[in-house]
Amino acid sequence: MGISIRAYARHRGVTDTAVHKAIRAGRITPEADGSIDPARADVEWSRNSAPPRAGTQARAPRVAVPESTDAGRDMGAAALPAGGASLLQARTVNEVVKAQTNKVRLARLKGELVERSQVVAHVFKLARDERDAWLNWPARVSAQMAATLAVDPHAMHLALEAAVRAHLAELGEVRVKVD
Repeated sequence: MGISIRAYARHRGVTDTAVHKAIRAGRITPEADGSIDPARADVEWSRNSAPPRAGTQARAPRVAVPESTDAGRDMGAAALPAGGASLLQARTVNEVVKAQTNKVRLARLKGELVERSQVVAHVFKLARDERDAWLNWPARVSAQMAATLAVDPHAMHLALEAAVRAHLAELGEVRVKVD
C-alpha cells in the first residue's frame, strides 16, 4: 500500500492535478487500490517525463512578504547579492516595497499621516502665538501690579518686559531639529 495522490504531490513538490495528469498520461502507475508507491513513481516520473525545455523554468515557490514592513525596511537594491539577483530575489524585494507603499497609503487614508510641511507650519504658528502672548503680558498686568505694590507703573512695565524678553531669549536658544 502506497501514499495518497495528494501526499505524493507534496512529496514531488507539484500539485495533485499534475499527479492526476501523469497517471492519465501513463507516466506513472498507481497501485491497485489507487495509492502511489513513491519510490516506484519517482523512477517512472523521471524516466517518462521529458526534461524542461530551454527557456522555461520551474515555478518559483511563493514568497511570504513580511506583515510588518519594519522587517523589510529599506530593502532595495542593497538587499540583493553583489553578483546580480535571481528573479525570485528581485520579485521578493519588489513585493516588500509594494507592501511598504500600501501600508503608507493606508495610513494616509486613515488620517494617521499628515504632510510634513503642514505640521512644521502649524508648530511655527503655535510658537509665534505663544511668544506674542508673553510679549503682551507685561503691558496687561504691569499697571495692576504697580498699584498693588505702590511703585511707578512705567518702571514696573519696563522691569517685567525686560524679564520676559530675557526668559524668551533663553527659550529661543533651544534648537529643534526637524528631519
